[in-house]
Formats: sequence, structure tokens, C-alpha cells
Amino acid sequence: MSIVQADSLVKKYGGIAAVDGVSFSIEKGQIFGLLGPNGAGKTTTISILSTFLEPTGGEAAVDGLSVRRQAGKVREIIGFVPQEIALYPTLTALQNLKFYGKMYGLGGALLDERCRDVLELVELWERRHDNIEKFSGGMKRRINLGAGLLHGPRFLLLDEPTVGVDPQSREHIFDTIFKIRDNGATILYTSHYMEEVELLCDHIAIMDRGKVIASGTLKELLKMLGEGGVIELEVAPPGCPAGLKEKIQGQQEVTATRSEDNKLFVSSSNSARSLPPVLKVLEQSGCQISSLELYAPSLEKLFIQLTGKELRE
Repeated sequence: MSIVQADSLVKKYGGIAAVDGVSFSIEKGQIFGLLGPNGAGKTTTISILSTFLEPTGGEAAVDGLSVRRQAGKVREIIGFVPQEIALYPTLTALQNLKFYGKMYGLGGALLDERCRDVLELVELWERRHDNIEKFSGGMKRRINLGAGLLHGPRFLLLDEPTVGVDPQSREHIFDTIFKIRDNGATILYTSHYMEEVELLCDHIAIMDRGKVIASGTLKELLKMLGEGGVIELEVAPPGCPAGLKEKIQGQQEVTATRSEDNKLFVSSSNSARSLPPVLKVLEQSGCQISSLELYAPSLEKLFIQLTGKELRE
């Protein structure tokens, strides 16, 4: 059952579409990864789902509630954890959580109970009376996450929650995310770390230039590279002679080809069998090969193939 449904979302600033016809659904209990280079439209999409921005066109709903027409009710059932630390450094961890809990409408014994539950979940109950300014970056991230959990959201949006944290804190955050999911919440997760998305996410959508350009499980996405991986060749002169990609595409086990400047990417179901005929075609076409690399399917390689850029750009 879908808890989040985005249908042909558009957000324009002047004549520029930051989000351009984005559609996807998130099933209840999923961890849904949203990837894209800077400027791809991820933040705008998240802002629409969390009701901070109204779309120019299209529609989105969270648990059947329209983000346009029922924004107030949507805010009651979602939690948003921004990339920036949204805590008051001179207040204690407990004081920060109580402040945010009151903003969610919690109070009295229920607020005390929720603060304790959250602090125990992020494993910082013993540090509840310490000021945030005394915390490490990873501990601040965990409290930042906890603030978005106080009201028990059904849908949680996590915008790069592990930026700048040490490996131990990252593991704490991962454990917490899995516990949240196991307790029934649905999560939208963005990250600049491919290995995190591979580890955490049940379903992944890749955005570029305001559009979703690929979507599926990790296994489904990696099939786009071919079961056997990718052959990456640097050729001279730059560019491919007319018809070269079509000739390569017709070779044994080759599933897809793409060229970019002086590089040629050949996806294959069996790189070992594809390599000799591919090299022969290149030789016959007069292309000089200056470098050659074989690599196994990975989300990072797929991302670069689809967008032409590394995620950290």
C-alpha cells in the first residue's frame, strides 16, 4: 500500500522548472532513497512533500492527504530532519527536545515520556542534561534526528542525516533508522554516500535536471549496467565515428553503450566475452585506446553513467 504518491509534480521559478513532471510512489514501511547531483530537484521535491513549498503543477499526497489542500494535516503525520543542525547550542539535549515537542503540540507526562523514548532510541539518555554545544558532531546529528521523531511520524524525511559524522555515529544513525522503520514508519532518505543508499534503501529513484531518470530496487537498477558490468574505454580522437555505437551494440553480450567526450561506456552481461569483439570494432574504426577499465555493477557507476557527473559535484 502506497503511503506517499507524487503525480507529475512541477515546480517552476520564473521560466525554470526545478521539478519537471516527477512521479513516484513510496510503499508503507519502505526506506526510499532519492539520489541526484546538486541542482537535480531533490530538495525542491522534499520541500513539496513536507508542505514547505506548493507545487506549480501536479499533485502529491501523504497517507491520502493532499499536500496542497490538507497541508496542516500532512504536517501532523510527517517528520522532517534537515541537513542543517536545527538545535539550540546553549540548551541541553532534553530542553531542545521539549521545545520541539511543544511545537508539535505535546505536553505534560506525554512529552516527558516521548523525550525519554527518543533519547533512549538515539542512545543519549545519559547525556540529556548536557548542553548541545558540548556534543560531538555525531551526537548532534542523533539529537537532530530525535527531534523529528517526538510526535511519532508516519512518514519521515531525512535529508543527508549523516553529513560530517564519524563512522561510529553513522552506525548509530543506521541502527536508529532501521528501528524507526521496524516500528512502522516510512522513510524518504537522501544522501551523498552511495554505500548508505545501497545498505539502507528498499527502493531508489535517481533524479537529474528536475526529472526522475531511473527508479527501482537496487537489483533492478544494477541490471541497467548489465550483469557482467561495464567496460570503460578512453579513446582518441575524442568522440565516436558515425555508427560506432551501433556496431558495438550489436556485439556479443553487449546490452547498452554511451559516449561522453573521449570516453566510451559499454554495458555487458559478460564483460570477458564482450571485450575482444568490442576492441576489434574500435580497431577497425581507427580509434586509439589510451585506457581501459572493467568494473562490476555498482550504484555509483550507474549514477555517473546516467547523469554524467559524480554525486558530490
